[in-house]
Amino acid sequence: MLADIADRRRPAADALKDWGLAHRFAGSGDRAGIASLVYDALRRRASAAWIMGSETPRAVLIGALRLQQGLAAPSVAALFSGERFAPAPLTDDERARLETATLEGAPPEIAGDAPAFVLPELAAALGDDLIPELRALARRAPLDLRVNALRGSREAVLPALEAFGAAPTPHAPLGLRVPVGADGRGPALHVEAEFLEGWYEIQDEGSQLAALLADPEPGETLVDLCAGGGGKTLALAAATGNRGRLIATDGDPRRLAPIHERLRRSGAQAEVRTPRGGKGRADVLADLDGTVDRVLVDAPCTGTGTWRRNPDAKWRLRPGSLANRLAEQAAVLDRAARLVRPGGRIVYVTCSLLPAENDGAVAGLLARTGGALAPVPAEAVLAAGPSSLAEAVRRTGHGVQMSPLRTGTDGFYVAVLEKRA
Repeated sequence: MLADIADRRRPAADALKDWGLAHRFAGSGDRAGIASLVYDALRRRASAAWIMGSETPRAVLIGALRLQQGLAAPSVAALFSGERFAPAPLTDDERARLETATLEGAPPEIAGDAPAFVLPELAAALGDDLIPELRALARRAPLDLRVNALRGSREAVLPALEAFGAAPTPHAPLGLRVPVGADGRGPALHVEAEFLEGWYEIQDEGSQLAALLADPEPGETLVDLCAGGGGKTLALAAATGNRGRLIATDGDPRRLAPIHERLRRSGAQAEVRTPRGGKGRADVLADLDGTVDRVLVDAPCTGTGTWRRNPDAKWRLRPGSLANRLAEQAAVLDRAARLVRPGGRIVYVTCSLLPAENDGAVAGLLARTGGALAPVPAEAVLAAGPSSLAEAVRRTGHGVQMSPLRTGTDGFYVAVLEKRA
C-alpha cells in the first residue's frame, strides 16, 4: 500500500479500501492495524528514510516503527521474523541503522517530515518553533467531540462517555477528548446511542474554537459559505440556540450531501441551498447580497494544519495546489464581501499554517475592496473564546493561528473583518 500511495499519488484511504476489498479474509482488527502502520509510516516518511538510508516502503516502515512507535531494534526484529505473514528478517545493515542512526544533521524537511517547497512559508509562520511544530504535526491526532448544546450540557453527556475515558478538552467549552488506542484509533463512537440521538458530533477542538470565535448572535442572518458536511453549521446553530436565520451552502454540491442527516440528528435548523451543476448555474445566494450579518468562510485550503489526521496529503501537495487554493480563497472572500451588510462581519477560517492562505488572503481582500472592510483586532476576536486560548494562540498580522504545539489542536487560522457602515 505504501508503494501504491507513492507511485500513484493517491489518498491513503483509497489504497486501504482497495486492499481491504481484495483481501476480504483480513478481519477488522487486521485492517485497523495495517491502517495504523500505513499512516504512521506516512507521518514519518522522510525522517524514517533518512535513518534507514533508503526510501523503499520497507525501509520507511522500519524507520517509522522506531521513530513513531518508539520500538527498539530487538522489538522490530521480533516483528520481522519471516514467519507466516511476517516480513523477512532484518538485514545486518537494517539492524545497525536501527541501533545507531540519528536525525542529527538532517535538513529541516527531513527532521520535520514536510515537503521542502513549503518550508519558507511555514518558517515565516512558525519561526523558531518550525521543527517542534512539524514534529507535533507528525504525531497522531486526538479524538475530539463537540457536545451539542441543543440537546444538553457537557456535564450531562460526560457520564455516558466516561467508559471511553472522555474528559473535557483544554480550551473548547463544549469539547470532550477521548483517548486513542495503541494503534492510533479511537472507539467507534458513531454507533453509540448518544451519537445517533445527536448529543455530540466528532469535531477537532480547533474546528470547535473557530466556530466559537465566529461569535454568532441570536437573531442574526448567518451564512456558512463553504459548509461542506456541515460541522461548523451545526456549531453555529447550537451557539445561537436555533434563534437566527442560518443558510448553508457550498460551491461543490457533493460536499453538502452529509449535512441533511446531520441537521436532522442534531436538531439544528438551517436552510441548505445546493447549487446546480454547470457553468450557467444560478447564484443561490443572490437574494441575500448586502443583508447578511455574519458570513463564515471556512475556505478551501491546502490543509497543512491537518497533517496529523491526513499525513498522506502533505506528500501529495504540489506548488500548483497552493496556487489553485489561493484563487479559490479569493473567489469565496469576494463573494462574502458582497453578501455582508454594512456593519456586518466576515469570519475567515482555514485549516492551514501557510501565511499566503491566511494573512495573505485577507490582505488581498482588503486591497480589492478599497477600504470597505477593516480587520477586527485579535483581542476582540479572542474575547469570544476562553482565556486559555488567548494565552496559547499566535497572533498574526490580521488574525490568530492555532497549532498542535501551541494549542493542541489542528492548525486553524481565524480572522474577522467588519464592513464599514
